[in-house]
Amino acid sequence: MTDPIQSYFPTGNTEDAPTDPDVSRPFRELLEARVSRRDVLIGGAIAAVSNFMASSGVAALTRSLERPARLLVRAASGGSDDLLGFSPVHVHAEDRVRVPVGYTARPFLPAGTPICVPYPPYREGGLNTGADQESQAGHHHDGMHFFPLGEGEERNRHGLLCLNHEYIDIAKLHPAGPTVVDGQRTVADEVRKEVAAHGVSVVEIERGDDGSWQVVRGRFNRRITAATPTRFSGPVRGSDHVRTRYSPEGTASRGTLNNCAYGVTPWSTYLTCEENWAFYFVNRGDNPREHDRYGISSTRSRYGWATLQEIDEYARFDASRKGRSAVEDYRNEPNTMGWIVEIDPFDPDAVPVKRTALGRFAHEGCWAAPAVEGRPVVFYMGDDAMNEYIYKFVTAEPYRPGASRGEMLDDGVLYVARFEEDGSGTWLPLVHGDPDFEAACEAKGVVFADQADVLVNTRLAADTVGATPMDRPEWTVVHPDTGEVFCTLTNNALRGTVSDVDSANPRARNSFGHIIRWREEGDRYDALDFNWDIFVLGGPPEDSGVRGPDGTVPLDDTNMFASPDGLWIDARGVLWIELDMGTDQQVRELGRFGNNALLAADPLTGDIRRFLVGPRGQEITGCIGTPDGRTLFINVQHPGEGSEANPVLTSHWPEGGSARPRSSVVVITKDDGGVVGT
Repeated sequence: MTDPIQSYFPTGNTEDAPTDPDVSRPFRELLEARVSRRDVLIGGAIAAVSNFMASSGVAALTRSLERPARLLVRAASGGSDDLLGFSPVHVHAEDRVRVPVGYTARPFLPAGTPICVPYPPYREGGLNTGADQESQAGHHHDGMHFFPLGEGEERNRHGLLCLNHEYIDIAKLHPAGPTVVDGQRTVADEVRKEVAAHGVSVVEIERGDDGSWQVVRGRFNRRITAATPTRFSGPVRGSDHVRTRYSPEGTASRGTLNNCAYGVTPWSTYLTCEENWAFYFVNRGDNPREHDRYGISSTRSRYGWATLQEIDEYARFDASRKGRSAVEDYRNEPNTMGWIVEIDPFDPDAVPVKRTALGRFAHEGCWAAPAVEGRPVVFYMGDDAMNEYIYKFVTAEPYRPGASRGEMLDDGVLYVARFEEDGSGTWLPLVHGDPDFEAACEAKGVVFADQADVLVNTRLAADTVGATPMDRPEWTVVHPDTGEVFCTLTNNALRGTVSDVDSANPRARNSFGHIIRWREEGDRYDALDFNWDIFVLGGPPEDSGVRGPDGTVPLDDTNMFASPDGLWIDARGVLWIELDMGTDQQVRELGRFGNNALLAADPLTGDIRRFLVGPRGQEITGCIGTPDGRTLFINVQHPGEGSEANPVLTSHWPEGGSARPRSSVVVITKDDGGVVGT
């Protein structure tokens, strides 16, 4: 998820440097030239699905027999029964949401909506207090999941919506922006409000007879913010890396930060993922490698929270050495962020758990492969920064339905991906004591004390073993029928300079991004080898390509896109693609790509269509649906962002008029009551 690295102590916008890709050779030709191993391509879908069914065992077959059979029929007929049944939406740069003819989109649950006791109402103009915000939906909605409640049809109209709140637009949060005197934050309640606007909301919602959704003021509702107590589990718990003045034992911390994408466990808990947490801290002394490799600033923190030194809760964002030991200051506080955090939405008293075995980096998400009884559970993750890596975690224990719980996430192997030029790939273990890992460390002159050290320094460990730097790996999803894994690579202005062009990242100065996919060896998610290809290269018609059964074809006016970010695959096998052109890119590309959009794709045929276009200055994220597929929820994040510098992005969505823009859920339904996308 693009999250502008902005600070009220200005650092500039580093999210998306202007680039001008070399289009001397159409990239659809590059796409054709750089793919081998025909068994992983769309054209080989019949064989791929047949192999999947033959090799996956009885448990996997009982999980999904009907849909693979449907895919076989569709592949044999060339995909004649179209998965996508709507007419594409045109590009636009208006301040509204557009969906296809026959659909309705309604804003719901905007930032500031009261969800907890005492249910303080939202006050226009940034007039709510910090205490108010702790009981209201946070800001900048991001990853999201719907957990059904009840039985039968009730599961489609009643449930818990868990949604992340990535960051804030500090200029719009307060009546006149933040109060700063000589570079210092001076109003504690402003900072309290900013801290409370981060984190996660758990909200019980219900659909009324008129089709509209409402917040249920029930016992499940809660806010988890950047100040909520959390606890550690896994190898880093109790280590020297996370001992602080707040928790000398290294077992607890406060809050979760910069919550971007998400995940769901097979035991129905919510995984929220800490992404650009590093920019909230400052370390004015010597940066250790666990700070430096992640970009901790030596001069300023993102919102200046650390300048309120008289309040311990905010002083913790200053990671400078001040005491004689780590338990006398907050030198280790940055090490308490960058984790996968497990939340039980059905237990409002449960303390969020930071599952450290899954590594520490700019987590974009944590997606579970379909769980199979008796086998390990596998989770895929991207590190959302230019030239970072794709990871997977394989649990040590096998999955046991009804018995497995979050403790499974505390023991297992973290791997990082290496993509080879010939279309093959390998998962490299990041395990202290593993002979191959230790040999790589010795060759590079890198020393890790133990597994906790490896996990706190996950990026360095991945550097050391020779993983493939990728073009900002973001959301990753697993197709429930074919077993293919898809991952968005949003863009990379540094490709060709800091990192080389390679077959998995085939464009220098990659502005438009692409989606890569792979199949695990033997269709086992815990395999050590995989085969990969590129599903689609984003961009305009002259500079793009998507794979279909007859080869690669360019995108056109109905589906061209830039900067793919979020992904979700629905029960029918539709791949939903969410776009996140950053502020600078939106301004440059308004005449070509318009506002950020949501697209729907058929991975079998390569049919891609633009389904929704959002208002100005936003990104589309958080796509999820009800079990019956008749309600689709998405998030419109940060409408109007960047409008102070770029008035063309000015937004007043969703209220209109002169109202301040607010991030919001959007509820999409088909007017005839049918399944969305058909």
